[in-house]
Amino acid sequence: MSESGPYKHRRWHFDWRLLVFAGAFLPVLISLGVWQLGRAEEKQQQLQQWQLQGENLSWEQQVRQGLDHGRPVTVQGRYSEYTWLLDNRTRDGAPGYEVLTLFYPNAGRPVVINRGWVRAPKTRASLPAIDAPAGEVAIQGRLAAFPEPPVLADSPRQVEGWPRRVQTLPRSAAMAQADNLASALIRLADRDQPGAYRADWAPDVMGPQTHYGYAFQWFSLALALVILTAVASYRKTGANNDNDIG
Repeated sequence: MSESGPYKHRRWHFDWRLLVFAGAFLPVLISLGVWQLGRAEEKQQQLQQWQLQGENLSWEQQVRQGLDHGRPVTVQGRYSEYTWLLDNRTRDGAPGYEVLTLFYPNAGRPVVINRGWVRAPKTRASLPAIDAPAGEVAIQGRLAAFPEPPVLADSPRQVEGWPRRVQTLPRSAAMAQADNLASALIRLADRDQPGAYRADWAPDVMGPQTHYGYAFQWFSLALALVILTAVASYRKTGANNDNDIG
């Protein structure tokens, strides 16, 4: 049977330049995908280790071990009267503050708790009414960095009374109320925690699923490169094909 249709004048024709290009980038794409799979496995093991330590170690032990950002923690103690309102924080287009309150654990260093977001009053002269649970509470959250000021930022203006509106809260400023302050703050896990406001921020730590997603993207690009190389190599030939050389 003779060939007919649009493919009768097509054949494989490998362009060495195309092969060099594909041969150079294909191993890179595959290696990036494999690397992301490895990172996902490492992150899964790290999260499992953190979870186990959070269940078995006291706050005092975790402070001695090192406060890694993203680590889940559980702390028992009481809120203090010292609260900072971190300015210029919006949710759903509405202006507001993040509520940061100094917390005294039953044992171990004091720590600043980010209790979530609260809407700002209509007038700039007013501050939102902030309260905290009385007595001892147990809170769960994740360690996070202090909101440090940008480079060459102006020194914050000293004000009296609590709560205090601030643009940033570096650890050095918070240490005016507790000189042995922990090196990281705690973001409450959710709005069901004692003293929480709107605690619905995205996690700081890239989870395993994110790495799996990146790996899928790299492998997809590798597959696309192979397909495009094959399609570009299967070309028309014959007298009427001006692009056929060799």
